[in-house]
Amino acid sequence: MPETPLPRNDTPLAALNAWLAAWLTEEEGGKRRALPWTRLLAAIMQRLPGEAATLMRYLPERDELLPLATHGLPAEVRGRRFALSEHPRLKAIAEHTGVYRFAVDSDLPDPFDGLLGEVHGPDLLVHDCAGIALREGDRLLGVMTFDALTPGVLAPLEALEVRQVGDAELADVLAQEHQEHQEHQEHQEHQELHDLLTLPTCCLALASRLERRAAPLTGMAALAPGMTPQAQRTCPQRGPAMARLEAQLEAVADTDMTVLVTGETGVGKEGVVQRLHDASRRASRPLVRINCAALAPELVESALFGHRRGAFSGASHDHRGHFVMADGGTLLLDEIGELPLALQPKLLRVLQEGEMQPLGSDRVVRVDVRVIAATNRDLEAEVAAGHFREDLYHRLSVYPLRVPPLRERGRADLLALAGTFLEHNRTRLGLGNLRLTPAAERLLCDYPWPGNVRELEHCLSRAALHARLAQGAHPTRLRADGRQLVVITPELLGLEASAEVAHEQAGGIALHAAQEGHGKIQAGRANPAQRHVLQDIDEALGLRDATEAFQREHISRVWLASDRNWAEAARRLKVDRGNLYRQARRLGIV
Repeated sequence: MPETPLPRNDTPLAALNAWLAAWLTEEEGGKRRALPWTRLLAAIMQRLPGEAATLMRYLPERDELLPLATHGLPAEVRGRRFALSEHPRLKAIAEHTGVYRFAVDSDLPDPFDGLLGEVHGPDLLVHDCAGIALREGDRLLGVMTFDALTPGVLAPLEALEVRQVGDAELADVLAQEHQEHQEHQEHQEHQELHDLLTLPTCCLALASRLERRAAPLTGMAALAPGMTPQAQRTCPQRGPAMARLEAQLEAVADTDMTVLVTGETGVGKEGVVQRLHDASRRASRPLVRINCAALAPELVESALFGHRRGAFSGASHDHRGHFVMADGGTLLLDEIGELPLALQPKLLRVLQEGEMQPLGSDRVVRVDVRVIAATNRDLEAEVAAGHFREDLYHRLSVYPLRVPPLRERGRADLLALAGTFLEHNRTRLGLGNLRLTPAAERLLCDYPWPGNVRELEHCLSRAALHARLAQGAHPTRLRADGRQLVVITPELLGLEASAEVAHEQAGGIALHAAQEGHGKIQAGRANPAQRHVLQDIDEALGLRDATEAFQREHISRVWLASDRNWAEAARRLKVDRGNLYRQARRLGIV
């Protein structure tokens, strides 16, 4: 970051230009640094009216706007996408030339209704709204929006005109603006506002050109900074942990290296695999998936390598097998740690020689397949325990990729992901808007998320539904189009009730079996999460019934946190999978 601090209100525009130019010329790790969208918007809002603002990039492939920076809005807004077809005000701004300010009595709903001001304030509607389309010639690059709860606040914006940039580089535009600034001292304030609003257009144009130049070299799609079409459907990750993963993805995506994707349940390993395929030379060929844990052991060999008619009882026709299906493309071997030990040498042969022999055939079949394996197991530990072949492990982990768990990604990434899921549920439930209270945000950030991204998604889906039912249709919480503005409070998240499971998985609480003689929970010294478990058990129950009630509750919660995967639940509970399933059936869980 440049040594020069971000300009203050009394700093001339030239200082902002110099600061931005210094940022752009610096390099980090041999690459030009990403544009500082948040700090740029903050500098702009020091000179402009309004309580909230956004700087959003246009994604033409999906006709959507992607927030690059927000001001005065909840942090989770940066994880949302705004389809122009669903947001008439944004569509009107995008189609207009220059500043577009809406009438106070406009019947078009504002996309940020319910997101400004106090979460329980008497009026959550935006009463003054304006926006600017940012263009390079005739091409829409993005928009800036400005909102206020008080009518008339944004009136000064109507007098401004924003330059539409051509093919000049940003440095040339900055120099030109500096010269104009010197020539028009008599209109200094108006000129500075004009030039401030030109800077985002210049930055977007520069980012677009740099990405188009880099795309043929990296194989990564030039849509939003460092994003592929798959990432575009999810949340932009900005924290250090995901930035490291992003760099690794760019390094290995366009190679044919075998990749081993590891990570806990629910972190998004399949999304990473999709990105690897989309950015590879094989993107036009199929991506074939097979879950090794979902197949009976006697069917895995046939599923992978194929069989000929009559090869075994029930083989009434030929089957190509997944390797042949993926020929020329990519094969995902999900849950590779579940692959039976007896079949691992045959998989090793395919990886080494590129050839295999279907069941019942005496002919060798050659395949050209890039293999990506995924697992939530520690394969090194499996090798040490004799459950996984060491030579196969090394062949699979030519390039290992670890997807960090949600608790390592930081507050900004978590809330951006939350915004993605909130926007999805807003659309699904037909709501005007959906937001979290500050206390709910804090609870999301403090919770350890043993089920990771998948658990966060399911948690917010349930909370959105419960919030809609609990709050009903309040007159002061209806948007201009009559849709409900809904707020999610901490109790609707349902996280406190399952805190003991989450903390156990994160290493915070260890609930050992009472029959082992240690780890007993005494009600007088139990923490709040432990007391909640005890309070759920009827004191009138006998010891046996109370023990079964506790087992039923605990197994159910761990199973749900494991996305209903018995193998994963058994690993978390440190018991045999078969025994756990039989116990669950006895307790009436399944």
